[in-house]
Amino acid sequence: MKHTRITALATISLAATLSLTACSGDGSGKDSSAASSADSSSSSSSSSSSSGGGSKSGGDANSSNANSGNATANNAKPDSANQDTQAGTGSTNSAAKSSTKVTFCKTEDLAIDATDAAPDQTSGRINITMINRGSTTCSATGFAGVDIKDADHTSNPIERGPAQPRITILKPGDAAIFDLAYTIDTTGNSLASPTNILVTPPNETHTISLKWPTAAGQIKGAYTDVQVYPTHTTK
Repeated sequence: MKHTRITALATISLAATLSLTACSGDGSGKDSSAASSADSSSSSSSSSSSSGGGSKSGGDANSSNANSGNATANNAKPDSANQDTQAGTGSTNSAAKSSTKVTFCKTEDLAIDATDAAPDQTSGRINITMINRGSTTCSATGFAGVDIKDADHTSNPIERGPAQPRITILKPGDAAIFDLAYTIDTTGNSLASPTNILVTPPNETHTISLKWPTAAGQIKGAYTDVQVYPTHTTK
């Protein structure tokens, strides 16, 4: 009976020991598995986070590059467009200027006449009028070339007076005037005997001969004392 009780106690003790060992082994396994799982999850999360951060950075860089490229392209287009527009405008302006360019009046298109216009008995002045008889607008701006022909058949070039040329544009029918100025000789002893005025319009090569006005006073001194002034309009 005593032996049986001891055996029973030993069996219970052994069972208890085995039970404790089993419990201890299960707990240790669960903790290890959970820790491993947590580490794996943490590592995965960290990797994912790092991977996600890298993708975002790359995306920003690509986006920045793309925006930079778009900005460059957008900036380039207006410049190109402006250049084209300016080129087109320049061509248009050139064409407009070319189409409205005014040429110099030709001698053959001008009706030219000389008249005495002396304001008094001392100052001699001869007005030479040029009327545009052509069909287009022309320019008579500048100094006409003038020679005075004498009774001895010599001709003498006339010097320019101290004046600046004025723009002289003549539409068909318009007139321009230029003057010959000199001092009148009242002694009656002038050595000049003018018979003709040879006129070459500004920027022309063809000359026309006009009669010296009979009412004009005699020239004091020599022909070198006569001066020609630039053209101007009568308006």
